[in-house]
This record gives sequence, C-alpha cells and structure tokens, in this order.
Amino acid sequence: MARRPYRNVLILMSDEHSNKVLGCHGHSYVRTPNLDRLAAGGARFANAYTNCPICIPARASFATGRYAFETGCWDNALAYTGVPPSWGHALRARGVPSYSIGKLHYRNETDDAGFTEQILPMHVVDGIGDLLGAVRDPLPVRYKSTALATEIGPGETPYTEYDRKITDAACNWLAQRAGQGPWTTFVSWVAPHFPLVAPREFYDLYSALELPLPKASAPQDWPAHPWLDAFRQCFITDQAFTDETRRVAIASYYGLVSFLDSNIGRVLAALEASGALADTLVIYTSDHGDNLGTRGLWGKSTMYEESAAIPMMLSGTGIAGGAVVETPVSLVDVHATLLDVFECEDAARGRGESLLELVHRKHESERVVFSEYHAAGAKTGVFMLRQGAYKYVHYVGMPPQLFDLEADPEELQDLAAHPAQAARLRAFERELRKICDPDEVDRRAKADQAALVERHGGRDKVVGKGGFGATPAPGHRPAYAAAAQVEAERGGTPV
Repeated sequence: MARRPYRNVLILMSDEHSNKVLGCHGHSYVRTPNLDRLAAGGARFANAYTNCPICIPARASFATGRYAFETGCWDNALAYTGVPPSWGHALRARGVPSYSIGKLHYRNETDDAGFTEQILPMHVVDGIGDLLGAVRDPLPVRYKSTALATEIGPGETPYTEYDRKITDAACNWLAQRAGQGPWTTFVSWVAPHFPLVAPREFYDLYSALELPLPKASAPQDWPAHPWLDAFRQCFITDQAFTDETRRVAIASYYGLVSFLDSNIGRVLAALEASGALADTLVIYTSDHGDNLGTRGLWGKSTMYEESAAIPMMLSGTGIAGGAVVETPVSLVDVHATLLDVFECEDAARGRGESLLELVHRKHESERVVFSEYHAAGAKTGVFMLRQGAYKYVHYVGMPPQLFDLEADPEELQDLAAHPAQAARLRAFERELRKICDPDEVDRRAKADQAALVERHGGRDKVVGKGGFGATPAPGHRPAYAAAAQVEAERGGTPV
C-alpha cells in the first residue's frame, strides 16, 4: 500500500447513535452541525453497520477486527480482556502509542488491551457485567427495562456529567500532546445511550416540535416474527410507555444526539487549535444504534436499520470533501484502517478492509458485511448480511427475513416468504455459511453463557438478583430490579 499522509488518528465514538439520526444522512430536523461539517469535509459511509448490536461485542470487534463468534464476547457479561490482540497491540509493536479517553466497556483497567494509557475509563460492573443477559433458555423478563420509559425528559444524569468530563479531558489532551505524534487517541462518549434524559438546552430544541410517533409503534402494526415476540416478552419496555411519554423520550434522544454533537465540536476545535489537524485522520462512528420505539422496540439488539446501522465518517488530507460511499462497511474496517495508516504489515489482519481503500469504492454491490447477536433477549442466535440493496437476517430455527433497502428503506416489507426470492435466500445462506456455521455458533454461545451463569451461582441466583439496565458511569453503582425479578419468577405480580 502507498504510504498514508497521516501521523495521527483521532477516533470519535458515541454509544447507541442510529445512522438515521443525523442531519447529513437526511434527517429533516435533528441538529448535528459539527458532524455535518465533518462529513462535508470528508467522506460519509452511508451503509455502515455494527458487527453486533450491543456494546461489549461491538467494541470487541472494533478493537480486534474479529467477529463475536471469534472473540467469544457474546454479550455484556463476556467482556474483552485483551485477547485476541487489538489494534492498540499492533500499533504498540510499531512504536505508536495509543490512548483512550472515556468509555471502553472492557473487563477492567488492568487487562492489557493495548493502550498506552486509559483516561477516565468506564468498564463493566465489578469486572463481571450484565449476567442476566447471559440467561437465554428460557429468557427472563427484564423488569428494569421499564425504567427507560420513566427516566426521560430534560435534566442531567451521571452520563451527561461523565460526557462533559470526557470532552474536557480530550480537549486538554489535544492541547498538551497533539504535537507529539505519531499517536492514536480514542475518545468515546456515552450519549445518546439511555437514560433518555437530555440537558435542558438540547432537549428544548425538540420538545416544542410536533414529533411523530415511531413507525409501526402500535401493536397491530408490529411485524409478526417469533424471535421479535420473544424479545418483547423479555424486554417489556414498550408496555410502560404512553404516546405522550414516547414523544418525550424521542425528544430526549434527539437532544442527546445534539449534546453529543456539541461535545464533538469542542474536540474537533481543540484538534484544529493544536496545529495537528493536517497530520491527523479523523474517524467518527458509534457502537450500534437504537430502535427508539419503532415496531414497539427500544434500545438496540435487533438487525433493523435503526439498531444495526451506524454512522461512519472519515476526514483527513487527501479525502475528497462531501464524498458519500454506498459500499457497505462495518466496525471491523476501522481496525484494518489503523493497521493501514501505521503500516502494521506483521499484525493479524482481522476481517476488515481499510476505509482508506473502501472510500474509493463508492458503489461496490458485491461487498458483504456481517453482524450477529447472541445477547440479552435473544431466544436464538441472529445473523445479518448486507450486500448491495438487500439485507438478509438469519434466525437459528426460525424464519429468515429479507429486505430490499433501496425499494423499502423503512423495512416495512419482509420479502422472505415470496417465492420469487427463494434463490436469493439460498444464495445469502450459502454466503453466511462461508463466514460461520450459524447452528454451531448458536450452540457455542449458549454453552459459554450457561457455563458463565453456573460459575456465578446458577440461573435462580442470577435471575433473583435481577438486571441493572445500563453500566453506570465511573463512581456510581448499579441499581438492580431484584424484587420484581424474584416475584415474577415465583408467579406473583411484579412490583
């Protein structure tokens, strides 16, 4: 490969930012001026995907260039430990230091994840994480999920306070050390992850608007599929909403996106002020999206575009401004990009390709990207392939889904049952089986999770303790929904 014109790489990552909720992606009123400018000055990948729509597996794929079935990070209790090696390890072998500022969601700060320094890191609770998400057969009811419907509106949370600290730390780091390249710095915020509580100035941008209800949000409009039915019986979030609170939650999510955008603007301004902008490749992405009430679904965990499609932007010297790349990409491609920039020829290559190569392949219809899900709420393993206009979703032991995203970008028409699509379905399944054996992967994921649950006292103990919803910001402790879990398991009325 030709030598790249960058001494440094600045990676900006959010948590739970759906690709649809961006001004530059075509959203009609969400305000993301800083991200829009980043896209206008570089390239935007219009069809970017997470490799797993939940935090820990997605971030492990981002770090290693490997899929969840290769890392063993199946869910939010099986966290990345530094194995397989990350891009940080590869850069260190080349003499390039790497720094993290903010959320990592790995096992702990002491595992060697490849970073020279972790600044304000956020890791899983007690090095253990969400054990309830590893309970798969039968799925538990996650009563804590109803908190997503009540913790909404304007205000501050430990997450917004933490994100401000991350921004301050990133700006200070760039002011003091940006001229000391080469380096890679990974700045990772929590917004717009729930709780859907946004600082007042950002919430007010949307609270007065006549916000529409999410598409297919009424139960009679939900797509009929046994996997989705089981997921909604596990995550009972939508039951706690009214139409009024749905709109408040959506306004809050949009407010958190604008809050995130403001923080990104501060960091980009600090990079420019440091004098290192011309030498730095900037990447923006997110670990996954958010269903945000569509089809009665909240949070991530599905293969619909709202959950699985993510922003991906690339800006730097030599990248044409305003470029839009339709070729599908995913988080493993960021790993390959870092190895490309720093010429890590001896490092394990992973599954991805460099975004610096893909940016020139704007309409490659044959490229396939892959995602999978085996975590909380998953009755069985789910696998997704995106190729050209089509998205194929494979559910182990259940009917597949097939969408033509050019003709039906809102995924309202599942084509899988159409006889005319039978050959396409078979071709997609063959392509999937070139990547992995979905049945074997499903069995292995469930076996690893069952063993983890047993190591922590068994199903009854884990379900009895309950779930805590989301990993708290550093310095805070999780609140479990224990009483409701125990009462429900005994057949009583949840409290």
